[in-house]
Amino acid sequence: VQLQASGGGLVQAGGSLRLSCVGSGRGFSNYNVGWFRQAPGKGREFVASINWTGSTYYADPVKGRFTIFRDHTKDTMYLQMNVLKPEDTAVYYCAADEREIRPYYTDYQWVNYWGQGTLVTVSS
Repeated sequence: VQLQASGGGLVQAGGSLRLSCVGSGRGFSNYNVGWFRQAPGKGREFVASINWTGSTYYADPVKGRFTIFRDHTKDTMYLQMNVLKPEDTAVYYCAADEREIRPYYTDYQWVNYWGQGTLVTVSS
């Protein structure tokens, strides 16, 4: 599976952005997928995930502001980000795995597939 993320950019606080991640490879719709982010000087952290049945999970800092969803007909998943804050500034990565990607793991090195990252900058 190969992942291609896009949609990052510069936005003012309170604004919105939608990230996209296109997956290529057989059976992508059967994979569990998610978004992570890495802010300058910090480690990579879980943001949101959606499994192959459509169940979703969110990190506490983004609950109520971000929405993850996928379009199986396009082999694409999205992250709609609203009410953006300066602390949301980070490189955002999409990821996929055969196993469900849930929040609160200590690390996600076991996740098999990663996209290249797209930069989101939120100005105050």
